[in-house]
Amino acid sequence: MKNYIEIASAHIRLDEGNTVIEQLLLECYMNPGISTKALARATLLPVPIATVIKKELIKCGALTQASGVNCTEEGKDWIEKEWGFRGIDMDLYRELMADGSDIHSELADILSVLREIMSLRPQVNVQIDQSKCTAETSLRRAILCLKQHSLIGKQILCVGDDDLVSVSIGLLLQRLFAKERHAKTSIHVADIDERFLQYIGAIADREKLPIHCHHHDLRQPLPEEMQGRYDCFFTDPPYTLQGMTLFVSRGISALKSRKGLPIFLSFAHKSPDFTLAMQREWIRMGLTAGMTIPRFNEYEGAEMIANRSQMIILRTTDQTTPDCTDVFIDALYTGEVKRTLRIYCCKQCGEKVEVGVQGKVPTIEQLKNQGCQSCGNGTFDMVART
Repeated sequence: MKNYIEIASAHIRLDEGNTVIEQLLLECYMNPGISTKALARATLLPVPIATVIKKELIKCGALTQASGVNCTEEGKDWIEKEWGFRGIDMDLYRELMADGSDIHSELADILSVLREIMSLRPQVNVQIDQSKCTAETSLRRAILCLKQHSLIGKQILCVGDDDLVSVSIGLLLQRLFAKERHAKTSIHVADIDERFLQYIGAIADREKLPIHCHHHDLRQPLPEEMQGRYDCFFTDPPYTLQGMTLFVSRGISALKSRKGLPIFLSFAHKSPDFTLAMQREWIRMGLTAGMTIPRFNEYEGAEMIANRSQMIILRTTDQTTPDCTDVFIDALYTGEVKRTLRIYCCKQCGEKVEVGVQGKVPTIEQLKNQGCQSCGNGTFDMVART
């Protein structure tokens, strides 16, 4: 069967990548008779670019224009077979995709199930920076995944999942398709904590959710079979610069090599200096920050971060590459970072700096912000720690 996205993209050069072509075609499927201007608004594209994409999809037989833009029967069939949209509850989908509240009354049954599941989950291990997000937060992340066109028919990875986002995504998917198992969507979890993996696995078996669990210490590179296969990933890493960089790096290695793929990063609200250091890490990894939603996540008993954290949606580019590709040996979790003295070496001139509470510079983010005192370079390798 021909791939309409590849055929259309072969004739237009888009900085945004193929993701926007997929979104435009899907808008036509979900909203028959949609206008070109409405398509442009929905895909955040200038009208001339949306028009060009529309014309290419018409040429290859996916769309037709009569009383607005519509999918052809062949185009509908392709979307339903290749992306797995056949049998979807259209009314619920449109309701969830609309602007407004992200927790809807139609999902009260899922929320009730999630609350019970959350109440029985394993106790968090604060030594590895676990915390208890609420059922509402976990479901909110699943709905966000849907709104970003990254759920139905996609390969989804959770880089750590003590928040049970995999379960929320699975339950939402099941609700959208009248509790039928969805063959085109697959959800994977990589986590060091076997307790959570066993719990998630048991729920997946009981509820018949398409979840696959992998026991993995993220200080080690992901196994080869998990690399280059996913359409998006979620992570709520340790709230250290090293933790964020490592977890995002492992997620990047798991993504397909495509522009515009989303990364759903939950992270504490931080100081301007720390935020600047994070943004430098994203730029160094070839990522763009598409959206930041403050106070998106709510946690039980996480007073240190005022029970809230932000959701940051990063997106891949042609230059995206993970910063950490080898075994990770630096301090990772909050407790480790606070008590460890580390020696960093400037990548440009070789100058060595002690980093830690008792060191010359207290934190790696501060060192990166101020740069090497000898040459001004802002990139460093950790060479030792005590």
